[in-house]
Amino acid sequence: MPPSVPSLPRRVARILRTSLFAQVACALVLGIVVGKLWPDVATDLQPLGDGFTRLIKTIISPLVFCVVVVGIARAGDLKAFGRIGLKALIWFEVASTLALVIGLLAANIVQPGSGMNVDPSTLDTSAVDAKTGGGSLPSTTEFVVNALPTSFVGAFAENSLLQVLILACLVGAALLHLGHTKVPKVLPAVEQAQEIIFAIVGFVMRLAPIAVFGAMAVLIGNYGLGVIETYGKLIALCYVAAALFVTLLAVALRLVTGLSLWKFLRYIREEMLLALGTASTESVMPRVMQKLRRAGARDDAVGLVLPTGYSFNLDGASLYLSIGTLFIAQAVGVDLTLGQQITVVLVLMLTSKGMAGIPGSAFLALSATASSLGAIPAGAVALLLGVDRIMDSMRVVTNLLGNCVAVFAVSRWEGALDLERARKVLDGETVAMAGEEWDGPAKSEGSERPEGSERSEGPASAASAASAASAASPAGPAGPAGSEAAAGVPVVVSAGSGAGLGSGPAEETAAETG
Repeated sequence: MPPSVPSLPRRVARILRTSLFAQVACALVLGIVVGKLWPDVATDLQPLGDGFTRLIKTIISPLVFCVVVVGIARAGDLKAFGRIGLKALIWFEVASTLALVIGLLAANIVQPGSGMNVDPSTLDTSAVDAKTGGGSLPSTTEFVVNALPTSFVGAFAENSLLQVLILACLVGAALLHLGHTKVPKVLPAVEQAQEIIFAIVGFVMRLAPIAVFGAMAVLIGNYGLGVIETYGKLIALCYVAAALFVTLLAVALRLVTGLSLWKFLRYIREEMLLALGTASTESVMPRVMQKLRRAGARDDAVGLVLPTGYSFNLDGASLYLSIGTLFIAQAVGVDLTLGQQITVVLVLMLTSKGMAGIPGSAFLALSATASSLGAIPAGAVALLLGVDRIMDSMRVVTNLLGNCVAVFAVSRWEGALDLERARKVLDGETVAMAGEEWDGPAKSEGSERPEGSERSEGPASAASAASAASAASPAGPAGPAGSEAAAGVPVVVSAGSGAGLGSGPAEETAAETG
């Protein structure tokens, strides 16, 4: 008897039950519909998106701390960690400068603000002050000083990623200096805390569709779809320029690593859709870190490059700022010379580095740039108030992809990327390290495991993994699975297989590769 084929409603229900991508996509569409039909109701849904973002932010700092500490301890080489940081900064500077130049070239060619003939005195600059909260961007000195923690607990309480990174580097270096013999229980404790945090990420991500629904409904309810008609030329230019930059990222990734950006985009489609819906890359940072580790990037590279990129590598914001500066200049009838446009690039190279986490940072950067030129009225940045939120999708996608490509490129540059594993994962194979278990939603009978739901610890050198194994399990060798883990041997299982591979006793957890 041929097997019965589930009916269409059953298949759709199963996809909605097991696929986060499908859930978020449906929530996105529903949010647009509610925002369009019932804008007054939609504006009251703001807490849905804000609540989800607050939950995610709660776990970002401890997650970054654990990943970096474990990465340094597993790599066993603090100099290698320093090289990763230096190479990441070089990549960030080249990429963000390229984004600024592409934005300026695009704005000069298309001239989206020409013919508007806006009188700056008629603009309401109080709305800009409300958007920025009367704040200002830190100077270079202030930025460097603020990156240094004044309190171990305060860095986590304020959710300052750069401060947490510095603390993690210090703790990781101390672990290497003391060795496993003096502090044998610290590294396993940090690893176990990391596992707990990833479990919390899995719980919180189940709320993602609700967050996307609320955020999208508020966006459409507040701004409507009419703003697209008013600023159509500027919006189209920004998105086309972003598409060009992403294409260059794809070429760079192919040349440096041989990997396909389009396959990677398919691999993180759930996170990308969630970032689009919530207009925040922070909302997906924990999951993206997890997926980059699973795709072959070493823990120390992921833990350092990705969080640092959130402050230093805002490629989408750089594109928007360069185009936006020329747009407001053209709109008020100011023709910037080549020298002034070079000044724009130099100023934005500095101001864009201190934008992360500051309310209305784009307007602060634009105001600072206008003031430095002395030719554009600072109040003219109010022209972008109506379109700024629409640009969030472009900024989010470009920023996220730019930082992910940076992780792969720097990892490859440093020899911290398992290319074979990366290719298998991006091709859709379910590749699990020995001892892993799937941490997704409970699997119901007859349902399939959602694609990309398995966990991975990323590659590690055989020597460092074996060292961790001997430190964590001095009583004797692990079983077969533990042996493979200590050797850094990936285990390929078929997609949709049953429970994860066993890892032996709980005290042997530290022997798994990192």
